[in-house]
Amino acid sequence: MPDFTVYAGLFLVSFGAASLLPIQSEAFLIALLSTESYPAWLLVTVASWGNVLGAVLNWLFGRWIERFRDRRWFPASEVDLQRAQRWYRRYGKWSLLLSWVPIIGDPLTIIAGVLRESLASFLVLVTIAKVGRYLGLVWLAQPLIGAS
Repeated sequence: MPDFTVYAGLFLVSFGAASLLPIQSEAFLIALLSTESYPAWLLVTVASWGNVLGAVLNWLFGRWIERFRDRRWFPASEVDLQRAQRWYRRYGKWSLLLSWVPIIGDPLTIIAGVLRESLASFLVLVTIAKVGRYLGLVWLAQPLIGAS
């Protein structure tokens, strides 16, 4: 039962980290790796699933919120939306490969929803980005973890 709790916690932290909340799933993943109690491949899989599904929630939110763009409370002005649209159209769906980058990655996933990126291409590109980030993190952390 404790293993389930650990994996569920990692999933939830990774899911939350894909939102605009300031949560760092990387620190939690490194802490779990450093215990050497859990297989790295399983930790990466769980963290990736949580992070990708969190990004899908952002995409859905973008699809939903766009209909309210003419409301006063809408979080972006028409000028901001046009700028984001120009930027996204210039770099296209390939910009989703940056969805792992702190600060810009999460808004990118929302913009992709607002601009009606297909779910299939969104999933492929975001999965590559998110899994790649966690694999890179594990690779970079190996010398530190092995030293403890």
